[in-house]
Amino acid sequence: MAAKVEIYTWSRCPFCIRAKHLLEDKGVEFTEYGIDGDEQARAKMAKRANGRRSLPQIFIDEEHIGGCDDLYELEAMGKLDVLLNA
Repeated sequence: MAAKVEIYTWSRCPFCIRAKHLLEDKGVEFTEYGIDGDEQARAKMAKRANGRRSLPQIFIDEEHIGGCDDLYELEAMGKLDVLLNA
């Protein structure tokens, strides 16, 4: 069963675009929350992300993964596929 992947983004954020490309290249379906300029949505995201307000913020099966660099680090360590296929 595929993991539930959620990503909070801004439409023109280069890190958001980069993170989405990695997920798309892996064939991962994800739910995207575009929160451009929506401070209420950003506050909700920050609450889920333990106070982190930078974008993107990524969750896999409700677990906070972090941002773009965190996602790519998991990929480099060979751990991303494990999380995605858990």
